[in-house]
Amino acid sequence: MPIRFLTAGESHGPAMTAILEGIPAGIALCAEDINIDLARRQITLGAGGRMRIEQDSVEILSGVMAGKTTGAPLTLMVINRDHGKWQGKDVAAYTTPRPGHADLNGVLKYGYNDIRPVLERASARETVSRVAIGAVCRKFLAELGVQIGGYVIAIGTASANLENMTLTERLTRARADDTQCPDPVAAEAIRAQIAAIMQARDTLGGIIEVAALGLPVGLGSHVQADRRLDARIAAAIMSVQAIKGVEIGDAFENSHLPGTRAHDPIYREGDNLVRTTNRAGGLEGGMTNGMPLLLRAAMKPIATTLTPQPTVDLASGLPTQTDYERSDFCPVPRAVVILEAVLAVVLADAMLEKLGGDSLDEIRPRLAQLRQARLTDAQLDGRPQRWWEKADD
Repeated sequence: MPIRFLTAGESHGPAMTAILEGIPAGIALCAEDINIDLARRQITLGAGGRMRIEQDSVEILSGVMAGKTTGAPLTLMVINRDHGKWQGKDVAAYTTPRPGHADLNGVLKYGYNDIRPVLERASARETVSRVAIGAVCRKFLAELGVQIGGYVIAIGTASANLENMTLTERLTRARADDTQCPDPVAAEAIRAQIAAIMQARDTLGGIIEVAALGLPVGLGSHVQADRRLDARIAAAIMSVQAIKGVEIGDAFENSHLPGTRAHDPIYREGDNLVRTTNRAGGLEGGMTNGMPLLLRAAMKPIATTLTPQPTVDLASGLPTQTDYERSDFCPVPRAVVILEAVLAVVLADAMLEKLGGDSLDEIRPRLAQLRQARLTDAQLDGRPQRWWEKADD
């Protein structure tokens, strides 16, 4: 069964909820497995005031019995602690759309008489549901030896130097720093840039790398566009609020190189077929190739700024300036776990597509039997073949 999910809830409504279907039976799962990632989403560096109000914690309402998944749909709920300040109270009309937000487009699309129904659902508060879903998928993948992590490589003009760090070192160091950047020199520069942008009453964007280690060869497929794993991953990453660009491997750098320098040569070591570089980012022809999966995402400076921006009051029709709605100054460190989450969902789905099975005990031996990047697994005999022989009339 494929992984399917729906999220629901408004930013200041009673709760954020999600239904997740397709997770196999037999995975040990408790609320704390999910709360760890919810806490990472609430890093306060560069965050607005709401992060000091919400202390997100999940309730698992279905799909887990006696501490293990049952194979039935999971229902996940996170209460919005800020809801009490809004419940049953008159709220002033919001009529000044913010450039770069969903405000104007949403009002025109749905015919609302107030912008608030747009911003309540378009808000990145929705990602709390996807982080919860992703944490469940992460737990499933970990049972199969797959690790997912991410880190900040740039915010504003500050950039990390990663040349002398292994991928594992990057992931470990990033987890220990509030900037989520593995380079301590760049982390200090990032803190300074965030402090300066807060003083300037503005916002900052940045670049995040996300990686997956331990993936088998052959997840995804080349045979149809919608089965290509790179396309599915790109769609998931781009679905996150404020993400405006994604590349897999060294895509943009490779576009400036000749082909002989842009790809990853294949070598033989005993029976193993190996690569010494990973410019493709672990994906070739829409399929995993056994190397670490590595991608980058560009996050724009978010649209809600303390400094007003020109707009038009949709009620009066007069030129005016935007009203500030409480928001972050730089959400990039908090977005790392969000991108990890959406990647985990796609990879869990691809793993189940490849392996099948309704329980963890059924899936594990199937994983062990997968062909690997070995010469003996290629099963080529070098004999000529006759293709597309014309049938007799």
